[in-house]
Amino acid sequence: MKKTILAFSRVSPSLLEPYKDDYDVIIISPELGDMDAQFEAAISNAHGLIGGSRRLGEAELAAAVNLEIVSSISVGYDNYDLDYLNRRGIMLTNTPDVLNETTADLALALILATARRIPELDSWTKEGNWTQTIDASQFGCDVHGKTLGIIGLGKIGEAIARRGRFGFGMTILYSGNSRKPKLEQELGARFVPQEELLSASDFVCPVVPLTDATRNLIGRKELALMGPESILINISRGPVVDQDALIEALQEKTIRAAGLDVYVKEPLTNSELFNLRNVVTVPHIGSATTDTRNAMAKRALENLLMGLEGRRPRDLVSTTK
Repeated sequence: MKKTILAFSRVSPSLLEPYKDDYDVIIISPELGDMDAQFEAAISNAHGLIGGSRRLGEAELAAAVNLEIVSSISVGYDNYDLDYLNRRGIMLTNTPDVLNETTADLALALILATARRIPELDSWTKEGNWTQTIDASQFGCDVHGKTLGIIGLGKIGEAIARRGRFGFGMTILYSGNSRKPKLEQELGARFVPQEELLSASDFVCPVVPLTDATRNLIGRKELALMGPESILINISRGPVVDQDALIEALQEKTIRAAGLDVYVKEPLTNSELFNLRNVVTVPHIGSATTDTRNAMAKRALENLLMGLEGRRPRDLVSTTK
């Protein structure tokens, strides 16, 4: 009997087409109606799940009696109840590495957009306000030669640091659980306590996974350590930053600006952030390029097939195998 693959999002039908002879393939789609209802109708038959951006735990998977593997098209896996999956003996995989450079590109885009006030001044111009030579009220701040503080110098953090150092001549500070001597030598990076990083950096960029230890890593205390000319960039996970505290800091201008790709609740449809000119908000697009999303889906498919074939997947997150 064929095993069943259930694709619940982010998967092009063409990616799974070559495997329909070997597997029963079910692809849920908004064109077919309520996606939650489609998922619930198919889950009991599924041996493998592939997709992203869906919370999966005991309530969602109780009926998944045949499930062997969940292959997530993402690096982060905080959407999944890892303890529950381990208890069930269900493998969980992710897609690290393939989105490092693309996500770092976005981080630099947010740095530039906030520093030079690009979205704000774009709207200002289109509203017909450019009637004479601009003055200091439209000035931004430089990026080149400034200090970039990265909290968590993993692979994405390293890619951001390289862009800052070699593209803009920035001084690199970093904090985290361990030192990176090779990167210190290559990038001239300096390992400092987080408090020093916050107070000394012109741009602060947390690049950490969401865990109990990193939830609200940047709160009122941390924002207060940042100067009134500093800018916060968040491309990691929304709850890493205390969003209410950030809104307060932006309103009171205790920090200069923020560039955000992630939020406490997503999608972000109604927020005080929308009323602030000193924040750039984009809709969680860190890996959202055609090339990168295709690469992530292909890697997730490789993980899925390896798991269903009884082999150890390349990017196993859970501890079941």
